Amino acid sequence: MLKGGCFCGTVRYEAEGEPWHETVCHCSICRRTTGAPIVAWFTVKTGDFRIVAGEPARFRSSGAATRTFCGACGTALTFQSADHPDEIDVTTCSLDDPERVPPKSHTWRASGLAWVKSADGLPAYPEKRPD
Repeated sequence: MLKGGCFCGTVRYEAEGEPWHETVCHCSICRRTTGAPIVAWFTVKTGDFRIVAGEPARFRSSGAATRTFCGACGTALTFQSADHPDEIDVTTCSLDDPERVPPKSHTWRASGLAWVKSADGLPAYPEKRPD
C-alpha cells in the first residue's frame, strides 16, 4: 500500500495495486500547474486509489484532463484523463516515501526546458510514452 498526501496534511490518500507508467514529465502543463521544471508521476487503477482525509480541489487543465491539488497548501496530487477513466496518475513526490516508486522514463521531453538535462540513463520520449 502506498500512502501520501499534501504538504500541510489536509489531504491524505492511499493507493493499492502495482504502480506503472512511472515517469518524469517535462510538459508545459505540468510545469505551469506545479511551478516546477519537471514532475514525477506514477499510475494506478482508479479503483485502487482513494482519498482517506480531506477533499482535494479539482480543475480542468485541458479539455480531457482533470487535476487535483490541496486547496489549503497547493500541493499537486493527481491527474486523470477522460481518455483513460480507469487510470489515475499520482504525483510521486506527494508519497510519504517517494523512493518506493522511482521513475522509469522521461516523457514530453520535446517540450521540456533546454536547461533541464537528464543524466540518469532512463529512456526519454519526445511526447507521451509508447503504449
